[in-house]
Amino acid sequence: MSETPTAQAPPGPMAGRFRGFLPVVVDVETGGFNAATDALLEIAAVMIDIDADGVLRRGVTHCYHVKPFEGARIEPAALQVNGIDPYHPLRPALPERDALQRIFREIRHAMRDYGCRRAILVGHNAAFDLGFLNATVKRADIKRNPFHPFSCFDTATLAGAGLGQTVLAKAAMVAGLEWDPSSAHSASYDAERTAELFCLVCNRLRESFLDAQARTLALGWQTQPSDPEAAEEP
Repeated sequence: MSETPTAQAPPGPMAGRFRGFLPVVVDVETGGFNAATDALLEIAAVMIDIDADGVLRRGVTHCYHVKPFEGARIEPAALQVNGIDPYHPLRPALPERDALQRIFREIRHAMRDYGCRRAILVGHNAAFDLGFLNATVKRADIKRNPFHPFSCFDTATLAGAGLGQTVLAKAAMVAGLEWDPSSAHSASYDAERTAELFCLVCNRLRESFLDAQARTLALGWQTQPSDPEAAEEP
């Protein structure tokens, strides 16, 4: 006697919005521009939440100071910009592996809660942040990285298209968001403003998404990959 196939539950609002991907905003403060040689000094990850109507909003922030890895290069010019003293005795810095594992643990919890299969990095000039993240993952020998290795959402692109501005401060201000120049270049502050910018642009595109979703269903396509392997390519 054959069993009746169990109907697959429709994806939740977040999984359905981004094809099974969970957007997580990441900002890093570093000792330079070269991800292979320069120190990661601070990393922040801001979760993105969604309500039953599909409206995005900024979620909780996870931020850690990071100890420079052995042999890391630190450019004085970079420290003048971010204001970090890497060796201050009161700086609560963690080893790279510990900092990333704490953030990744929270991301995996959110992926489970939202029914998403993988995280995707959101950043302002996201290739920079993703490059440092991937280099740190490799250096720390972390096996379970929840992020897609090369795809990302770049708010510089989104803001340029939607607001006519590509600089984070200017995009935030023309969007009517808070911007405090004295707080800029802190990983947590920049990540939170980036998260708010991402949510604002995505929410303004809500009607466009709903139209596209209706067309997707009419074409018989799934709104998220049916298996984890398909989630490798956004």
